[in-house]
Amino acid sequence: MELRVLQYFLAVAREQSISGAAESLHLSQPTLSRQLKELEEELGKQLMIRGSRRITLTEEGMLLRKRAEEILDLVHKTESEIIDSDETIAGDVCIGGGETDGIRLLARAARALHRQYPQIQYHLISGDAPIVTEQLDKGLIDFGVLIGTPDLSKYDSIPLPARDVWGVLMPRDCPLAQKESISREDLWDKPLILSRQKGAELTHWLHRNTNQLNIVATYNLLYNASLLVDEGLGYALTLDKLINTTGSRLCFRPLSPSLDIGMYLVWKKYQVFSKAADKFLEVLQELPEFSRQTAAHE
Repeated sequence: MELRVLQYFLAVAREQSISGAAESLHLSQPTLSRQLKELEEELGKQLMIRGSRRITLTEEGMLLRKRAEEILDLVHKTESEIIDSDETIAGDVCIGGGETDGIRLLARAARALHRQYPQIQYHLISGDAPIVTEQLDKGLIDFGVLIGTPDLSKYDSIPLPARDVWGVLMPRDCPLAQKESISREDLWDKPLILSRQKGAELTHWLHRNTNQLNIVATYNLLYNASLLVDEGLGYALTLDKLINTTGSRLCFRPLSPSLDIGMYLVWKKYQVFSKAADKFLEVLQELPEFSRQTAAHE
């Protein structure tokens, strides 16, 4: 299976037609059709259904599209790392993570590094822990930010000097908004909007099973959940500082007793970093926040 043919396949999947893909690739239609037929024969599977108006992918075709995109991304990333000269630090730094204010630390390191090495580009991939670890394992990202107490057995890691605080996002004019903090009892009879990833932790804090709570919705992107809150569907349990409530109809109140979690920057064991990723990690650990964290533990 050649990389060139994978590029042809992705072009057809994107254009949904042989003619459109052939034009974008500057190939003749017979040449492209032959290459795709040989790919299907090599794999022993039909990858495309050729309709009268457009081409659709079979189940095997959809799997190949996903893997082909990952393969070509990895090839591009590898080429960029090798091409970088000894004199210049350039290339890509790829970071995966969920929604957390802790990303500010990485942003500060990127800003500091950008002054010296403006040719480094940063790519943020949003996702929950399973998505981030999958991307790490496949070598598609350099670093991941994992929240809470993740399984670190496969990774090297450093704890980030930041903690996220759980609380409730609610309309500013509701009765609960008059309180400085929200107790579990306050929420037992309220319509709740819970994080899909952290739902078990939240129900544990609430001292209730899911069937004892009025869960009206779940989310994995807080901005979308905030729209549900704004429309009056319910109260969202979420992390602080992710939604700017200044001048908004919404407000945030922390939980009581408090519930906060730490986070880690992780990467694959025995990872060979590009010069750009290596320099990023170095600058990140030189931030004043890391010095204060070290001093606090001494």
